[in-house]
Amino acid sequence: MLPAVAETLGSRERLSVLHAAAPDMTVADSDFEPLARLAASLFDAPIALVTLVDHEWEWFKAAVGTTETRTRTEESFCAHAIGDRGPFLVLDASAHPVLRHNRKVAQAPFLRFYAGAPIVLGGQAVGTVCVLDGTPRAEIAAKQLDALQEIADAAASLLKLKDEARRRALKEAALSREEQRLGMALDAANVGSWLWDIRSGTVAGNGAMMRMFGLPPERTLSAKAVFGAIHPDDRGATFAKLRQAMAANEEYDGMFRIRANGRWLLGRGRVHDRDSRGLALTFLGMTIDVSEQQASVQRTRLLLKELNHRVKNTLAMLQSLARQTLRQTSDPAEFMTAFAGRLQAISEAHGLLSDYEWGTIRLAELISKQLKPYVSDYAEQVEIHKDEVLLGPDQAVGLGLVLHELATNAVKYGSLSVPKGKIVLTARSVVEEGSAVLHLTWTEVGGPPVREPRRRGFGSLLIERSLDKIIGSSVKVEYLPAGVTALIRLPL
Repeated sequence: MLPAVAETLGSRERLSVLHAAAPDMTVADSDFEPLARLAASLFDAPIALVTLVDHEWEWFKAAVGTTETRTRTEESFCAHAIGDRGPFLVLDASAHPVLRHNRKVAQAPFLRFYAGAPIVLGGQAVGTVCVLDGTPRAEIAAKQLDALQEIADAAASLLKLKDEARRRALKEAALSREEQRLGMALDAANVGSWLWDIRSGTVAGNGAMMRMFGLPPERTLSAKAVFGAIHPDDRGATFAKLRQAMAANEEYDGMFRIRANGRWLLGRGRVHDRDSRGLALTFLGMTIDVSEQQASVQRTRLLLKELNHRVKNTLAMLQSLARQTLRQTSDPAEFMTAFAGRLQAISEAHGLLSDYEWGTIRLAELISKQLKPYVSDYAEQVEIHKDEVLLGPDQAVGLGLVLHELATNAVKYGSLSVPKGKIVLTARSVVEEGSAVLHLTWTEVGGPPVREPRRRGFGSLLIERSLDKIIGSSVKVEYLPAGVTALIRLPL
């Protein structure tokens, strides 16, 4: 092979164009066979090829008159056609100064005649359309070579079309994969997507959207069926917002409930395309299930409402406590001590209720909060026998104040005034006339002898009246010699 031909075949630019346009060059393609047959007919030649040539091999994309699929470039006649970058004609290869040494000339199939025209892509010769014969020719008309070049140009056009089709198919496949990934991501994230075709009156949606609307899994339904799934109370406002968004070419943003399941959905979208008159043709949107967020908002509203109610009640109670405590003493320091203790008792109950979002709290937690500040060893000094009892806000605040007053008296005068004294609490939930009632007994043990006080102080009044807000409740305190006993009855 001539050095100039070898240099052309190995050109980086040429090989780059070849590999980009025909990555499947090694595979025969029946679409090129008509061109090979046309070339064979044009020259009345037994062999005709459509070839692609890299730096090492000549590959047959289509072949007439041979079963071979390739040949090495050093034995290729077409390599010279590519090197010349124009029609290459050999009337008798045995007399050609270079080709007469070719193995296929000196040995079977004893090739003699060759005519080839280059297939040019992007300014680079990447292959040929050629004919071969074992019989030499005396002459070839110029028109035949021109026609052969036209066939080669047709082969180039076909390669371009195939390359464009392949690239388009790759893009479409990539787009399809991307759409599938997006669809899977939306489904996994439980995000509904939908396209409303206004002209046909249909809505196409993904699986998540159909589940949210409580509709069958079909991906396309009538718009009437889809919009009919919206709760009647929200349907009018939803339509009004959609119409406004379409008219103003703005984004739709609205929230509505689903009739079948009551779930709240947040919808967003906008017109996707319009006709020549500006009328909306399609509307593209997404929906997200916001039922949990709505439930949380409702809980927060109810909690704030309950909190406002409790704050008002607490402020009224604090005013009453302050007035009554002040009446019992003219000593500011004594007043502050007594009032601060009662305020702390209410605060402890409020803290527990706040932890449970003003629902119910366990009796054991309330007892622990109120009594721990008054004992050095809670496990030794507080003995509890109880049922599992839950208290509402009013019960917790009132009972907490009662326990505080009983514990304060026990520290001053009763069982908690001595190291070995203790409190025994018995709590039972019983049913009276079909309703649950707490019977709580407070018994002081191991303290000094007890005598009933001559004068009832504010603490005693507070113990008896702290539960006044709860109908049917009562507190009875007995001053037995062995220790103070309080009997508490509290409807639950």
